[in-house]
Amino acid sequence: MKLIQGTAGALVVVAMLPLCAHAQTANHTVRVSVSVITALQVSSGAVNLNITGADAIAGQDLMTAVDQSTSLLWGVNSSIKKVTIQTSLAAPAFTLKAEAVNPTQGTSTGEITLSSIPQDFLLNIGRSSGSCGLRYRGEALASQGVGTDAHSISFTVANQ
Repeated sequence: MKLIQGTAGALVVVAMLPLCAHAQTANHTVRVSVSVITALQVSSGAVNLNITGADAIAGQDLMTAVDQSTSLLWGVNSSIKKVTIQTSLAAPAFTLKAEAVNPTQGTSTGEITLSSIPQDFLLNIGRSSGSCGLRYRGEALASQGVGTDAHSISFTVANQ
């Protein structure tokens, strides 16, 4: 810095700057990697289907109970996928059916009788997040008597 006396006795401050100013820069690489994501969730735990005398029709052998209080939610970011369903119970005494109701993505395969072999439940869910209602129907014949089947239901996202 230099002080210079100007006219009328005023002092003027002159800053001495370098002739060539250089900007400083730095850089690096940032990569965003997305892995395959597959998420499934059932909205609530236990479903109880109770076939009682109120469900029976005189003279008819088939008795049913229906529950639609749960839903299935999913998120998938890879190629076209499907959801399969199966029960853990290899030899149930009574029939259990399931259906994906009003899926927001994909296509329901309709009501199916559950078995311990995986069956297609929802098709074409692809790269999406979505949900559907779960409708369970328990069926028993009066001639089968009384009892309880305890199923553990598994949903699986698989390649289509």
